[in-house]
Amino acid sequence: MDIIDPHLHLFSLEQGQYDWLKPTNPPYWSDKNKINRNFSQQDLSLAPEQTLVGFVHIEAGFDNAHPWRELDWLEQDCSLPFKSVAGGDLTREDFPSLLSKLQTRSSLIGFRHILDEEANTLLSSAVFQQNLSLLAQHRLSFDAQFSLQDECATQALCNILDTLPQLRVIINHGGWPPAAKKNKAWQQWYRQLSKLAQYPNVAIKLSGWEMPNRTYTPDDLLLCLTACLQTMGDKRVMLASNFPLTLFRCSYAELWQTYAQKLGLSESLKTLLFCDNSLFWYRFKD
Repeated sequence: MDIIDPHLHLFSLEQGQYDWLKPTNPPYWSDKNKINRNFSQQDLSLAPEQTLVGFVHIEAGFDNAHPWRELDWLEQDCSLPFKSVAGGDLTREDFPSLLSKLQTRSSLIGFRHILDEEANTLLSSAVFQQNLSLLAQHRLSFDAQFSLQDECATQALCNILDTLPQLRVIINHGGWPPAAKKNKAWQQWYRQLSKLAQYPNVAIKLSGWEMPNRTYTPDDLLLCLTACLQTMGDKRVMLASNFPLTLFRCSYAELWQTYAQKLGLSESLKTLLFCDNSLFWYRFKD
């Protein structure tokens, strides 16, 4: 089984800054020391029956002021086919100059500006919208990380999608789905997911399970996956790792074994969720 992991991070602590990994800085996780070390392509080991044929590297705070440095390191260090989702402040009016610099790096495929609690404010900003339009013009995607329980932010994103139907948007970490299916939070998440599902240029990545819940179960994964497949269809959903943060719960190989063996997926669906959808949404063949 071939895998293209559409959401992972690699670290080079000697070359990068990674302020968020330092114990004196937030987030103040008691187990943050587990990931406060170097991680390279060689750490992405899988079970013998699985093969990593590519990956998408998501910006990891290497150097927020000079995000091209992270891409330079990756392009020198990695031998597997990969695409880079770079960091970049889309609230800046000089973002076009940053984009021009990053476009000289061959792995660039998109940008992530972590939205989270500021999602509605950022997505409603005229400058932010102009810079998203610029991404669309250059066939670059936007990785959107925020909670789909945020109705105002979801509507702000829908407003953007109404005016930029060519912008490829990929929701990170499943839009932080709540754990319980029948509570109000789950219903709110599902309503906003259904709203975004109306836009064919929106896809969703499922990963980051360990972030809100270090003891998640396969049932938790299946609950979210089923909802996403019901609303988005099987061509707009990707399974991902969020490595190395997955180490808060299990190894890289164990996570992909869980996906393969404990979710009851058909072989054809595995091919889509493990590889082909990532191949398409991150333009590996363009």
